Amino acid sequence: MKHLFALFFTVFVAFQLSAASEDWGRTGHRVTGKIAEQYLTKKAKKAIEKLLNGESLAFVSTYGDEIRSDNTYQKYGPWHYVNFPFDSSYEASEKSEKGDVYVAINTCIAVLRDKTATNEDKAFHLRMLVHFMGDIHQPLHVGLAADKGGNDFQVRWFNEGTNLHTVWDTKMIESYNMSYTELALNADKLSKNDLLAIRKGTVRDWMYESRALCIDVYNNTEIGEKLGYKYMYDYLDIARKQLQKAGIRLAVVLNDIFG
Repeated sequence: MKHLFALFFTVFVAFQLSAASEDWGRTGHRVTGKIAEQYLTKKAKKAIEKLLNGESLAFVSTYGDEIRSDNTYQKYGPWHYVNFPFDSSYEASEKSEKGDVYVAINTCIAVLRDKTATNEDKAFHLRMLVHFMGDIHQPLHVGLAADKGGNDFQVRWFNEGTNLHTVWDTKMIESYNMSYTELALNADKLSKNDLLAIRKGTVRDWMYESRALCIDVYNNTEIGEKLGYKYMYDYLDIARKQLQKAGIRLAVVLNDIFG
């Protein structure tokens, strides 16, 4: 009985640690994948379906987190985020030798463009690309090393102790109590000019857009602050817009790769 309890406790703790480390959470990543599917060209959609054996972008969007418990993929951990000081730039700051989310996205794109890469390798990097495009649009994933992207920035979510990173990863979105399909279906209606503006730019530009939001979040959140309805009123729409932008821009990248 003691052994059974110990096993249950270990699994429970592992689950909690895994859940706490997820970026955008499962719901957020699936929203991005679902939205991206709406903007794919027929040629890109066909190529992607073939590589993924019919799995949807929404389905594979959580793959980058699901493999974290496997030590084989341990090297990809730092690929989920990028950190540099607020008073500096990515270009001027010291880079991680293990890579970051900006490097990760460009690496995935390079593999998918490589005519000599195997289909297995391309499928892996496609799954990772879907995930990382979601990550780079989460403001706290373009954050500060000092507090581990907000993981050490302690706050309260309603009456529950948590951290700022988790609030942005999951708390706001899950508190909205919509499925990923409902969130994707209810994304903002966009004009042609809106779409053009979102599609414009590069991965680097999109990274800096998230960085600007991250700075705003830090300027308007205090350590130990009790966050709740007012915080959702101020930031939920921004989080939803970031998920929508991530999906549209993921489609831009995939259409560019696959035609």
